[in-house]
Amino acid sequence: MDPLDRFVAAQATDFAVARAELQRGRKTSHWIWYIFPQIAGLGRSDMAQRYAIADLEEARAYLAHPLLGPRLRDLTRTLLAHAGKRRAEAILGDIDAMKVRSSMTLFEAADIEPDGIFAACLDAFYAGSRDPETLRRITC
Repeated sequence: MDPLDRFVAAQATDFAVARAELQRGRKTSHWIWYIFPQIAGLGRSDMAQRYAIADLEEARAYLAHPLLGPRLRDLTRTLLAHAGKRRAEAILGDIDAMKVRSSMTLFEAADIEPDGIFAACLDAFYAGSRDPETLRRITC
């Protein structure tokens, strides 16, 4: 079994929900862990640990996956549609806004595509500030 199948299975029911909530500009249900995953070691909950990305290699595999990579880019674009109108915290809530910052930091570092979408999200919602704990974990 492909280790990324855990994300595919989790997104089977919640991807459309996540997309609709982001389009409306307000996250109201629980899907952050497998929609905007973070580097391992940041979260302590069972969900955070189950859906943690082990390292840059797994993050690159996630981006290269024929379903997961395009979905992450799509939802990042959907979030970016609110840039300049709403803060990340207003859309996602305080805790999940921090998780998205971490996720964007991870995938910006892993990305080989020239579109810069993850950097654009960090610039738009976090004043270009990368998550220092994510950076520390991926450079060790």
